[in-house]
Amino acid sequence: MSKTFRKLYFTVLTLLVTLMIPLVVFAAGKDIIILHTNDIHCGVNDNLGIDKVARYKKELKKQGYPVVLVDAGDAIQGAPIGKLSDGASIIKILNAAGYDFAIPGNHEFDYGMDRFLQLAGKLKCGYYSSNFINVKDRKLVLKPYKIMSLGEKKIAFVGVTTPETLVTSTPKFFQDNNGKFVYGFSEDQNGEKVYRAVQRAVNNARKDGADYVFVVGHLGTNGSIPYWTSGAMAANTYNVDAFIDGHSHEQYIPPHKVVNKVGKEVLVAQTGTKLETVGKMTINEDGAITSVLVKDLKNADLKVTKVVAKENKKFDAILNQPAGETLVDLTINDPKTGKRRVRNSETNLGDFVTDAYRTVLNIDIALENGGSIRETIKKGVFTYNDLLAAFPYGNMCTVVEATGQQIVDALEVGASNYPGEHGGFMQVSGMTYTIDSSVPSGVVLDAKGCFMEVKGERRVKDVKVGGKPIDLNGKYTVGGSNYILKDGGNGLVMFKQSKLLKDAVMTDIDAIMEYAQNHLNAKVKDGYENPYGTGRIIIK
Repeated sequence: MSKTFRKLYFTVLTLLVTLMIPLVVFAAGKDIIILHTNDIHCGVNDNLGIDKVARYKKELKKQGYPVVLVDAGDAIQGAPIGKLSDGASIIKILNAAGYDFAIPGNHEFDYGMDRFLQLAGKLKCGYYSSNFINVKDRKLVLKPYKIMSLGEKKIAFVGVTTPETLVTSTPKFFQDNNGKFVYGFSEDQNGEKVYRAVQRAVNNARKDGADYVFVVGHLGTNGSIPYWTSGAMAANTYNVDAFIDGHSHEQYIPPHKVVNKVGKEVLVAQTGTKLETVGKMTINEDGAITSVLVKDLKNADLKVTKVVAKENKKFDAILNQPAGETLVDLTINDPKTGKRRVRNSETNLGDFVTDAYRTVLNIDIALENGGSIRETIKKGVFTYNDLLAAFPYGNMCTVVEATGQQIVDALEVGASNYPGEHGGFMQVSGMTYTIDSSVPSGVVLDAKGCFMEVKGERRVKDVKVGGKPIDLNGKYTVGGSNYILKDGGNGLVMFKQSKLLKDAVMTDIDAIMEYAQNHLNAKVKDGYENPYGTGRIIIK
């Protein structure tokens, strides 16, 4: 290489390097990126995969962007890896993936309060909630917000957990031995308490120097109590730059905006469930905030992949045990649309599980709330893993003596949101009922979301037990989960005064396995061919 050529070469190289430097500085100093997930429900291998989300964060950081990864709740429950480890395996995976901020959703409490507090201490980024309180002294159980320096800005993240948690997780976990609530979520009958709790945290974060404030909430829209939705929260607060949401498993199509308390439009984002997408909010150099849903990621963080594989392998032996065989899909969804159906209409899986309860427990009526059924059981041999995925809560089978009135009240609560979803929508065996959707719901709830009464005309009509009209004053043996019949889950407290006939006799999965193996000869088909059920629930 000649001296002249070498000089020219190094001049060009220096020019190229000089031109590249502003590009890196621009990325690091101007755009700030917030990646967010919600309702993972242990689905760390599903859809995008948490190892790819972790790699995406690293790639953005490598490009020079200030970036954080936050979660809006319901990560540690919903599949066998969560249930069998009481949440510990998912906490390890979240730590490996590099989460910077997280809030507890309602299902973070499904392993009990003591266990939640243990897990909160193991999550490196910590859990935050501005409305989770100890009732006795009114003090917050967790820190309300976290401020992080990103680029040249201070960004605050304020946590908020739905007050529905008191009834959508197991109510007794928030009570003392006398059934008195000792924990709360700033609940009331119009939403004002939780709005004030969040606004107070927002104001304090601003006083602490936050340039931007994001509320990360587990609130939802579809199926949520209206005054506790993310939309209601956004409409009743101010000085919030954007909302990151969870709970209702929806994908809000960007830009999804709500007008806040002072008339300003703010973004509200939610990504679906089980890592269907990852949310990406960007604070642009002009201060504007944009939002997209990322639906395709190519590369995985292999360190996170190994952690996921290691945690899954711990439970392989028990999970791979065959439990039975079904010759048809036992579904929670509408096969025509793919939309979830089990929380607002009859399904053959709902028929199957309630038949299992009624047969094994030898009772008049079996009830199963749709929110307890989480996955379809596919055609073919199904394993213990498949059953745990479909019924991940570890509910115990309970039998009570209930009046006809208590039963129809429970059905009315379940039908109250139709055509919207309700976790307490009742799949049934031994009975039939009709929902008149033209009648507005008259269900009245107390401040904690628990049933009080029905005012006016009822939506649920023509209720029959064994083909005969239900006797409102009569008594029936009713079986199902302790969550509904003993603990008042989904606000169904009408059964708490019922006579307890059998308490925690077996898990829901044990009852299903016994039904499949001993009553159906391990093969499920006859009576369950129609995914829409056998006409036990009629909607008009």
